[in-house]
Amino acid sequence: MLEVRLHGRGGQGAVTSAELVAEAAINEGKYAQAFPSFGPERRGAPVRAFIRVDDGPIPLRNEIDEPDVVLVLDPTLIRVVNVTEGLKKDGIVVLNTSKTVAEIKKEYGIKGKVATVNATRIATENLGRPIANTTMLGALLKVTGVIPIESLKETFGHRFGKLGEKNFKSCQAAFAETVMEG
Repeated sequence: MLEVRLHGRGGQGAVTSAELVAEAAINEGKYAQAFPSFGPERRGAPVRAFIRVDDGPIPLRNEIDEPDVVLVLDPTLIRVVNVTEGLKKDGIVVLNTSKTVAEIKKEYGIKGKVATVNATRIATENLGRPIANTTMLGALLKVTGVIPIESLKETFGHRFGKLGEKNFKSCQAAFAETVMEG
């Protein structure tokens, strides 16, 4: 089973991203869950969302304390939240940043695997707005291979209508540009 914890800020689409991956995985014949964790926070406050994907039924219903992957939509969160908390020993941190993997590892002392992509730039170029949630899904799929990237095309179209194609193009660009250490 793949377990992913997403970190974002209220309004950045972390919850939507989790739902999109789960829907696409289910469309691929897998079992999946997506759920948020937030209280009365306002827009801009840190939020978490979770994704589980497996080939069989998933009996768990709790938050993910030991994720395989941590996906960070907003690089400023890494200074406010311990995004690596509970990350499995062989886990991967996927970060939206213009910095290199080496810079991130040095600056934040991350010991494990790190993948980076400048999703904000890609989203701005493709969507005309710096909303990187769907873009970051390309990075997630590149480092995990949990579902084929093409699975998101229909899901994006269903959720975003005419904007689905632009979101998918942005996601594909992130898939191509993601750099992973290790």
